[in-house]
Amino acid sequence: MGLMAAISNLFGGGGVEETSMSSKADKGLMNNKVGPVIRASDVAVAAAEAAEIDNPGKQVQIKDHKAYLRIQCDDECILTQKTMQECIGRPFEMRELEINLSSFAGQIEQSPEQVRFFFTKHV
Repeated sequence: MGLMAAISNLFGGGGVEETSMSSKADKGLMNNKVGPVIRASDVAVAAAEAAEIDNPGKQVQIKDHKAYLRIQCDDECILTQKTMQECIGRPFEMRELEINLSSFAGQIEQSPEQVRFFFTKHV
């Protein structure tokens, strides 16, 4: 019995699916999703809203993991200082995003006006 199955049995078989680590890694490597992972805060909520505004025509995925939000787009995700400031409702500098940034997917390019998450090569 694998670890996930043992945990599932311990907690009443709550539907935990056992998946090998290599298949999870393969799925993670076989996409072009980029974007920030932000500690749960007003900055994270504003970033989720700003991502929808700053990336028109793109499907923005927002995954709430309680302690953090993962924001993802295909190929490129942009967050601008202007939109962040509008969404958070107070003066905002992009360096404040960096303080709350737990992680990110893709490459990052930042300036005082915006932060851009992107890939130069695609799967």
